Amino acid sequence: MELDFNKMPDGLIPAVVQDSATGQVLMLGYVNEEAWEKTRTEGRVTFFSRSKNRLWTKGETSGNFLRVVSLHPDCDQDAVLIRAIPDGPTCHRGTVSCFEQPEQAAVPAAPVGFLAELERLVQRRYQHPQEDPKSYTASLFAKGMPKIAQKVGEEAIETVIDAVAGNRAGLSGEAADLLYHLLVLLTASGLTLEDVVAVLRQRHSTISAGTRRE
Repeated sequence: MELDFNKMPDGLIPAVVQDSATGQVLMLGYVNEEAWEKTRTEGRVTFFSRSKNRLWTKGETSGNFLRVVSLHPDCDQDAVLIRAIPDGPTCHRGTVSCFEQPEQAAVPAAPVGFLAELERLVQRRYQHPQEDPKSYTASLFAKGMPKIAQKVGEEAIETVIDAVAGNRAGLSGEAADLLYHLLVLLTASGLTLEDVVAVLRQRHSTISAGTRRE
């Protein structure tokens, strides 16, 4: 579906940018036809800046680009949702989202959203270990797959022990350790949470189809 810029007197359509992994709303901007076309063809979010009176690619000075994952015009073609991957803080204040207020407590991310944030950090440690060579995550990657796999096995066993013993307090901690080390293992193997979820979706659709009654 295309956008209908003729609906707007100034030819500007509001564009909401959402983190494709976490679902967090990052910012609101405006696009004209030229900015929209540039966004679609180059894969980086470009707005029309009303204050600068020109096209403005988010991140052109900071390097914190918004890489387009998908574009979703609304039903009336006069607004658009852009799902993107941020290359750093979106807001000029250094916060993840322009809607965060420093004086207020941050809104906790949804469980799945937080796992996506954690995965992104793990991937960064893998791709840029020199940024923080003393971090535990970087040290795991440096030790290689055998050590990473060993840790996943250890945490899985400890999770099972606490579950069987009915130790709920211990279980939450061990399960957290298991999830974290599993993210490290997936990253070292060149896989992502999205790859795992794709398998789950496929299995779910197969099971659902098998239970349908014609």
